[in-house]
Amino acid sequence: MPTIPNPARGEVVVPLAGTPRRLCLTLGALARIEAALDLDDWSALPERFGRLSATELLAVLAALLEGGGEDPEVLDTAPVSIPEAVAAVAAALSACA
Repeated sequence: MPTIPNPARGEVVVPLAGTPRRLCLTLGALARIEAALDLDDWSALPERFGRLSATELLAVLAALLEGGGEDPEVLDTAPVSIPEAVAAVAAALSACA
């Protein structure tokens, strides 16, 4: 997979465990994030992101990876740090603004 993101789609490429990974907030990714965080709709996301558990952070990151065409199961084997995961999610969300 090429590492050049498509900004028109809101894609970003971020390093996760030393490997560039593509993330994108697609409609499908948004739906998976809403389900993982048990939200009724996306308007509650900004407030909810301020208090994510580690499990929820991984679910959000997995949804964004899948939205970018990456295999989210990479998170099961790659040693992704908390700061790295937070920075990746922030970059993906900022690209959609």
